[in-house]
Amino acid sequence: MTYQAKIKEFRKTIEGNGQSWASIDPESAARMTIQNRFPTGLDIAKYTAKIMRADMDAYDADPANYTQSLGCWHGFIAQQKMISIKKHFGSTKQRYLYLSGWMIAALRSEFGPLPDQSMHEKTSVPALIEELYTFLRQADSRELGMMFRELDAARERGDEVETRRLENAIDNYETHVVPIIADIDAGFGNAEATYLLAKKMIEAGACALQIENQVSDEKQCGHQDGKVTVPHEDFLQKIRAIRHAFLELGVEDGIIVARTDSLGAGLTKQIAFTTEPGDLGDQYNAFLDCDEVDPANITNGQVFISRDGKLLSPKRLPSNLYQFRPGTGEDRCVLDCITALQNGADLLWIETEKPHVEQIAGMVDRIREAVPNAKLVYNNSPSFNWTLNFRQQIYDAWEAEGVDVSAYDRAKLMSVDYDATDLAIAADEKIRTFQRDASKRAGIFHHLITLPTYHTAALSTDNLAKEYFGEQAMLGYVKNVQRQEIRQGIACVKHQNMAGSDIGDDHKEYFAGEAALKAGGKENTMNQFEAA
Repeated sequence: MTYQAKIKEFRKTIEGNGQSWASIDPESAARMTIQNRFPTGLDIAKYTAKIMRADMDAYDADPANYTQSLGCWHGFIAQQKMISIKKHFGSTKQRYLYLSGWMIAALRSEFGPLPDQSMHEKTSVPALIEELYTFLRQADSRELGMMFRELDAARERGDEVETRRLENAIDNYETHVVPIIADIDAGFGNAEATYLLAKKMIEAGACALQIENQVSDEKQCGHQDGKVTVPHEDFLQKIRAIRHAFLELGVEDGIIVARTDSLGAGLTKQIAFTTEPGDLGDQYNAFLDCDEVDPANITNGQVFISRDGKLLSPKRLPSNLYQFRPGTGEDRCVLDCITALQNGADLLWIETEKPHVEQIAGMVDRIREAVPNAKLVYNNSPSFNWTLNFRQQIYDAWEAEGVDVSAYDRAKLMSVDYDATDLAIAADEKIRTFQRDASKRAGIFHHLITLPTYHTAALSTDNLAKEYFGEQAMLGYVKNVQRQEIRQGIACVKHQNMAGSDIGDDHKEYFAGEAALKAGGKENTMNQFEAA
């Protein structure tokens, strides 16, 4: 419905309610409605799921259409990210949000900073989703409010061309609300617990949920040791639980991202249930590190399984966990991925130990033999030393090609001494094109950085503290923060406006008319930035 049509609709409603509603302005009501296009989180989930599904189809047609996101730990961070994207690129198309369980644990738990082991309150996950979308909706309201002010000014000048341009811009306004891929960790319990939390996350606005195949009560960060996976059927129960949650809430096209940590997980907590050779449980158990049993040497407490007519004893650790045979990680990843896609998952996430296109592609090629349109979400993780990894990749490639690499020490390639070398320049170019190359070769539909804003907040705060508390004092803030905000057009330089003061003034005028006590008058110091 267009802006003018919405005004007309409200005028009819107001007039239909008689004199008691006569003081309600239909255009003000229309503006407030347009500024809040998503009354509930479910409205957001339904809207963004359609966007993400369309993007997945576009990627299938051409892998150059990959998507990206940055992890955000606060609504303000997400808001500024999307405002920046609109400012620099003119559109939010193919740009999402990522919600990291790691950052919730480290930054948003009532217990204080925690490791990424699912010890944070599960309710903090939907709470952050709701917060992210609250800030994005406020960004819409703020930007549209400024457009309404420009419209009023154009009308006052009698500028009909500008009036029509602004009305058309309002009718075709692109929202800051974009899809979010939200981390549900390993489900925070059994399948019922996963279902209940999934519902809360979807109701808060999430259209895509990422779940991993680790044991809930033994969950570890994907880039740490000690990961323990579960048999496939246990994981599939949780995938089904999430799908039921989506269907129950009317988000039929919600997206499930199935993550496998098997590449770095050498342990399992249980032996899979199996009834016949070659079934899924038997395939899982085939990866266990076992010794053939000599009946004469059975020891107390040994556990046995039978395979291929033999009695085997899986190696069990004092922690009561069982270990997999070394070197089986890739095979387990491939089986995990195929099984997940064949049982309701939409996208895959393979947690790797390094960003290497061919390693990822090797597994994806095998997966696509069974599921041709298999697609990945990939963690461009800050846990990787990108500089060292890619310099070593270039070193190895050059060495294999017969290039003289005697000027380089492979173990010390991170050194600043190499920054200006041909090797470092080649490595940086491979980092720059990594997302494009991996999307084309390795089936990666979505690239994300899990924790970028955690690191940028730390870096910028360190730089400010060093300057402000040192010799530069106030100049450290003015020169490196405020002056840069002004010159780069950063929206929050007008922090009162960013926090909603102009929106509040508009509402006061809608509600109180000439009696409104507004904050945005000529004495507002924010006006000092108008000349910026």
